[in-house]
Amino acid sequence: MKLHCHGAAGEVTGSCHLIEVGSKRVLLDCGLLQGGRETELRNRQPLPFNVQELDAVILSHAHIDHSGRLPLLYREGYRGPIYTQRACRDLCRIMLKDSASLSERDAEWDNRKRQRKGLDPVEPLYTVQDAQRVMHQFKVVDYGHRIEILPGVEMELVDAGHILGSSIVQLWLREKGAERKLVFSGDLGYHEDPVLADPTRIREADLVMMESTYGDRCHRPLADTYAEIHAVMSAAMEERGNILMPAFAVGRTQEILYLLGKHYDEWGVNKWQVFLDSPMAIEATEVYLRHADLFNEEAYGLWKQNKQQPLLPNLRFSRTPQQSMSLNRIQSGAVIIAGSGMCNGGRIRHHLKHNIWRRDCHVIIAGFQARGTLGRSLVDGTDFIRLWGEKIRVAAKIHTIGGLSAHADQAGLLRWYGDYENRPPVLLVHGEPEASEALQQALQSRYQANTRIASRGEAVDLLDLRF
Repeated sequence: MKLHCHGAAGEVTGSCHLIEVGSKRVLLDCGLLQGGRETELRNRQPLPFNVQELDAVILSHAHIDHSGRLPLLYREGYRGPIYTQRACRDLCRIMLKDSASLSERDAEWDNRKRQRKGLDPVEPLYTVQDAQRVMHQFKVVDYGHRIEILPGVEMELVDAGHILGSSIVQLWLREKGAERKLVFSGDLGYHEDPVLADPTRIREADLVMMESTYGDRCHRPLADTYAEIHAVMSAAMEERGNILMPAFAVGRTQEILYLLGKHYDEWGVNKWQVFLDSPMAIEATEVYLRHADLFNEEAYGLWKQNKQQPLLPNLRFSRTPQQSMSLNRIQSGAVIIAGSGMCNGGRIRHHLKHNIWRRDCHVIIAGFQARGTLGRSLVDGTDFIRLWGEKIRVAAKIHTIGGLSAHADQAGLLRWYGDYENRPPVLLVHGEPEASEALQQALQSRYQANTRIASRGEAVDLLDLRF
């Protein structure tokens, strides 16, 4: 009975873990690696396990760093079930198709250059057809239902509060008379999230595999975060500039829209034109509204109250490239929410090109920025960025609003672990080394927890959990 860590070990992206129980093989997540070019090239390396031996896949949530290589599994011959929550499946239908479109487009651009150099063409990582076909393998499991997915393997999904349909995965594993309970946190949400419920509390486990994205820091209190957004909007209005918000299409975008609607009068949102410039985020927002029963009590009540009247009456959707390009002519009074969340692709890069050199522009960074991304460079205070070969001065004011993170901070992670009555050992994943090390020290100091940081490629014997 073993656990193999093949991704998000010593790094944040590329979540991928393989469980062996007797002759059965279960994969937890199969996500894309994101970051700099060198990191992303690893997506083209052979998968570190035999796809033909897989019996089942369990998906914690729809973010591409957890789901993005599922079409590649299909491409490599996997035809078994992919278990996940209902809303997660609906979001994956959007996100995997978009990821495949980007893969096809990148291959097309690369091949134009390769052709001019006399080089052989490259294939996309996977195609839109692969992404559409893998959706037929999804098996929906509602929260709170414990089911047997394979002989010796039972599973129950509970709400992780990270994005819509995100799950904490509980697994009961049996082999030759021995039983172990493994809990995989997936990505844990922030307590008191404006839209979603708090992460589900769990009382016991034999091993907790736990994310550590923000294991080295605490978010600002929400009240301070809201005050900061209000201050940014007021300053930008006074300076008569635009506000750019790079946002993840799933989760962060919907939270921002909800907050702008909730504080519509207080923040002076009525004085702005608000644009959601992302076809994928528009579709994801529609999925959120179809699954509003997963909202927390306050957000669900406000949604029901405003069903007949838009919560944000000055919101405009930019679906087409032409509509997106027209925003570049707006010099003042626009709040533009666009992907990608880390500024590594998508329409936000065009808006940065047309605005970031302006002193009256404000950029709100409201999500985690991985190393090697353009967003991380902005957070770290770079003076220049490079877009399509052009060097552009950063004169805009960059605001990092950490309190809007969809990830639990160190306090939230410690609080979640503190609910385990038997203080199980912890394997830390999904974190940069500094974050994982800080969380390891905090867990050991507060709870005397037996804690280890996962390394890529290592195998953990689930029958001998003495770290």
